[in-house]
Amino acid sequence: MDNSTSTLMSLAQQLVSKKVEVIDLTAPLSSETPVIRLPADRGQPWPFERQVISRYDENGEEVYWNNIRMSEHTGTHFDAPIHWISGKDFTDVSQVPVQQLVAPAVVVDVSDQVDDPDFLLERHHVEAWIEQHGPLPEGGWLLYRSGWDARGENADTFLNDSHTPGVSPECAKWLAEQTPIVGIGVETVGTDAGQAFTFEPQFPVHWYFQGACKYGLTQLKNLAKLPPVGAVLVVAPLPIVGGSGSPCRAFALIES
Repeated sequence: MDNSTSTLMSLAQQLVSKKVEVIDLTAPLSSETPVIRLPADRGQPWPFERQVISRYDENGEEVYWNNIRMSEHTGTHFDAPIHWISGKDFTDVSQVPVQQLVAPAVVVDVSDQVDDPDFLLERHHVEAWIEQHGPLPEGGWLLYRSGWDARGENADTFLNDSHTPGVSPECAKWLAEQTPIVGIGVETVGTDAGQAFTFEPQFPVHWYFQGACKYGLTQLKNLAKLPPVGAVLVVAPLPIVGGSGSPCRAFALIES
């Protein structure tokens, strides 16, 4: 047995023995799932809808299944580079290297500082985290914990009239262009702050991350269960050809 096989078998055994725990970071997907609300003059994303094809009835006595309808950016979802004009010449969601969908993740937890719903993560917050915990991981993800997932059961409270935490333009540019991470994950409806349409540039996380051929991950839950360092993030978007993103299942592996 070579070392790689031994490593994988060891991981499998630790999963079975629960020495390695799997933490689900995905918000349940239903018709109640909050979806971003855009100005009336813009195109609108579809919320999740489910329509029964058959449920052990005359349309299929032995089978239960549904048709579903939603936007690519409904619920917990993945943003591919092509999602924003700054990344329009880069990869769609089907072209994202799978190696980048399994990667180390760190959690920058500022939930105890988010008294103002318009709170912005600044570079000094991340630099303070680095001073305490070490460098950001090469090819890894920064997961930004604001505590906003506690509002996820109520769409109005969660969307909060477009007043939700985010990242400052200066911090977004620095993270995207000068750090080794491949993506950022957040608990809010989108990777940008609710008021990011007033920033320069508008929606800077989208602008800088997609422009650097990096990724976004939104509407995460259970970040409070992850350590600051040491988690492995697994993200599983649908490989939609030409897709700008996809609803996904996201989970993390941590040592118990």
